[in-house]
Order: sequence, then C-alpha cells, then structure tokens
Amino acid sequence: MDSLSSPIPFVSNTALPNAAVPVRPLSLGVIFLTLYIDLIGFSIGFPLGPDLLDHYLKLEGRTGALGWMVGQTDALAHAFGIGNYAPVLFGGVIASVFSVLQFVFAPFWGALSDRRGRRGILLFTVAGTGFSYLLWVFSGSFWLFLLSRVVSGAFSGNLSVATAAVADVTSRSERAKAMGLVGAAFGLGLVTGPILGALTVQLNLAARWPELARYGINPFSVPALLAFGLCLVNLVWITARFRETLSPEAKAVSREPRLRNPIRAILGLEDPAVRRANLVAFVFAVAFVAMEATLTFLATQRFGYTARENGYLLGFLGLSAIVTQGLILRKLLKVVDELRVLNIGLVAAVFGFLAVGAAATPWQLYAGVGLLVFGSSLVNPSTTGLISLYASAAEQGRVLGVFRSLGSLARAITPVVAGVVFWACGSATVFVTGAGFVLAALVLSASLPKPKK
Repeated sequence: MDSLSSPIPFVSNTALPNAAVPVRPLSLGVIFLTLYIDLIGFSIGFPLGPDLLDHYLKLEGRTGALGWMVGQTDALAHAFGIGNYAPVLFGGVIASVFSVLQFVFAPFWGALSDRRGRRGILLFTVAGTGFSYLLWVFSGSFWLFLLSRVVSGAFSGNLSVATAAVADVTSRSERAKAMGLVGAAFGLGLVTGPILGALTVQLNLAARWPELARYGINPFSVPALLAFGLCLVNLVWITARFRETLSPEAKAVSREPRLRNPIRAILGLEDPAVRRANLVAFVFAVAFVAMEATLTFLATQRFGYTARENGYLLGFLGLSAIVTQGLILRKLLKVVDELRVLNIGLVAAVFGFLAVGAAATPWQLYAGVGLLVFGSSLVNPSTTGLISLYASAAEQGRVLGVFRSLGSLARAITPVVAGVVFWACGSATVFVTGAGFVLAALVLSASLPKPKK
C-alpha cells in the first residue's frame, strides 16, 4: 500500500458466517480526497472569528441572542480577572456549540453507516453540511449564523463514517498506516482551509453591492460560498468515485442505530480494550487542544509575534503533521507495532509540551512545537488504528464514531478552560499541565493489549 491510488482488498476484522471475502475496488486515494475537500470547507472559517463578532456587534448591538451571549462571556472573563480575553472567550463558546453537536452526532452517523452503508450516509451528511454553508452565505443576522453552525456541527460527524471506510478497505496489518493517511488529509485540509478563508474574506460582496444586504449577504459570504462549492464538488466526487465499502454480511449483523445520549454510547462499549484506547485518546486530546488554543497567545506574549508570524508558526505545525503522518509514520510501522508507535509518540509529546512551556527564544519554540507535533502525529493514527483493530467488522462506524465524539468533547470544553488558565495562571502552567495529561495517557496505555492481526 505504498500508493494512494492502489486498490486495497477488503479484509474482515472478524470471520462472519457464510461470508466470502470480497475485493473492494475503492482506493484510499478516493477517501483521502473526500476527507481533504470536507476539511477545507470545515476550516475556512477558522481565521474569521474575531471579525465575525465585530461585524454582528456593529450590526445588532448587544441585543437578542448575541447580546445575551456576549454578556455572559464578559461576566465570566471579568470574574476571572481576564477582561481582555472576553472576545476570544466568546469565540471559544461559539466553537464549543459546534463541537458539542459533533460529540452528540458522531456516534449516531457512525452507527447508522454500519447499518445502511458508508456511501449513502456520506452523501446525506455532506449535503447537510453544504446546506449549513448556504445558510452562512445568507446570514444577515447573528441568529441565522448561529443556526448555520448548529446545522454544520450536527452533520460534520460524518468524519467518523469516512474513517470507518478506511477500516473497511484495509487489511488489519495495514490499518494504522492507513489511519496515518487520514491524519495527513486532516492536516492538509486544516492548513489549506484557513489560507483560503483569509484570502477570500477580502472579497466583500456586501460592500461592492450594498443592495444585496437585504438578502442576507454579508462580509463573509464569499468564504461561505467557497465552502458550499466545495461541498458540491465533494457530492459529485462521492457520487462518481466512492463505491460502497461495507459488505452485506457486516450490515446484516450490525445494531439498529438510534440517536442517544453520547455518554451512554461511550460507556456502552463492551470491549475493555476499546474503552481504554478511547480513554488514552481523549486524555491526550485534552492536552493537545489546550496547546492549539493557547499557542499563538504564548508566541505573542513572549516573542511579540504578529498575526503573520503566528500564521507561519501554525503553518509549520500543519506541515510537520503532514510530513510525520504521511511519510515518517508509514516507515516506522514497518519496523514496530502500533503500541510501540503510540508509546514513542506519547513520550515525544511530553517533552514537546515541556519544551514549548520553557521556550525562551523563537527557535526553542519551533523545536518544541516540532517535537510535540511529531508525537501527536504518531499518537492519533496509532490510537485510531488500535481502536479499529480491537472492534469487529460490524461495528467499525459506531466505535470510530465514539472515538470522534470524544475528540469533539475535548474541543468543546478545553479551549475555554485552557484560555482561562493561560490568562489567570500563565502560559507555563498550561503546557506543564498538558505534559501531565500526556504522561497520564502514557500510564493508561501500558495496559493496552496487543491486537490480533
């Protein structure tokens, strides 16, 4: 499996009764591009947060839903003595709404794809995501913008479906390596999207044709239109190239899915190895999201970084993840197994967190970030691969949906808490605490069993 375009034979995780092993012609390249396009659209709005808040405050003032939310975040910021952090805290709350919905829906979409198949659920959820971007195009009021984020959060749990498709078309021995390619798609999409968002926001349709404002056209309609266009491209791509990856036998033995309390879905995981691997992934995700939420603040506070210099730093972070997951991980897995890769990644991340927290010069900051991202780029694919290997073929979507759900939970709660700790206690506290979380994940990983291949 050295080429993205080479077809991968479907190999069942467990022997299913009366099931012949079919050959699936779908290549990892098709899934890679599906994820990449989806994540570009998802991340286009990342650099627009502060400007979005300023726009709606000028448009509506402190009235309605916007006024209430701003009042609550202002009060919280002042209660912690971090009044200058209030706008960022507000952005964290908006992001949390999105992540909470991902937390709720990711296990549902994953389980539904176990029963109905990956292709149909992907088409439906990508269409739903496209509708959310269309709402954003015409978001002439804050409540409509908020509704677009709610719809997007509910449908973006589809990432668990694409990840399950990777498990469907790879052999057990190639699973973690393939998950590294998923990580590379994530990294590449999350680098490309913000760049496109920053470029396209310069094109303000409302300023050029003010009469369009009556239809809800706003300064951010062009990035939203681009994200909508990417969803249409993805729909065409999936329709034309994405063949169903789930075997009829696996569908027949899967559970009937239903939307339920995601905490119950997590606690309902029967296999103790799956539960433990998910716990390792969640503890690590809390630490990594805390880093993501505060890294640019640290760089600005210590080294006077401007938005451009922070952009370079984040670009380095993304490119490091792409290189590690797309190249280094594949070579490393040829000589060591997933558990060893996981441990190497966790140890590297511990030292990376400590290095960033103690950085006194920009080159030390870059070195620490590089080490931290190297560790993360080993941890995420190896935990995903282990969870997939521990689970049966009939529950890949559900189990990987829970995995994505826990990642969303980390993104829902951590940015706000990490920001408060950063401004109240200092940057070093955030990164030393992050190292402690990763160390806890390392201890938890010691009891993970070696998966059968």
